[in-house]
Amino acid sequence: MVGALKLLFGSILVAMLYVTVTASLQEGVFAAGARLWPDLWFRATLADAYFGFVTVFVWIAWRERSPLARGVWFVLLMTLGNIAIAGYVLAALFRLQPGQGVEALFARRPA
Repeated sequence: MVGALKLLFGSILVAMLYVTVTASLQEGVFAAGARLWPDLWFRATLADAYFGFVTVFVWIAWRERSPLARGVWFVLLMTLGNIAIAGYVLAALFRLQPGQGVEALFARRPA
């Protein structure tokens, strides 16, 4: 299961990096946001994404004991979104000790 999750979140990371870089080369995020802001579906989708990022941050803040780590991950989530989420989950998966299962992802990190 751990290997499958590494493949899944590695694929998400690569895909998100690809679409983000491709989109950024075509149009800047602030220019696109200014153009799209009047569309209610754009705002609804943006709110949905950021509420999801906050939800994941609550899990990360619970797992991480260091206020600095919590702060860094909050900034990364709010600026990079799913790229940061995939990076965090991959880092957590690679930190698992041999024999640990995915349930260890749902445990607090040691102090």
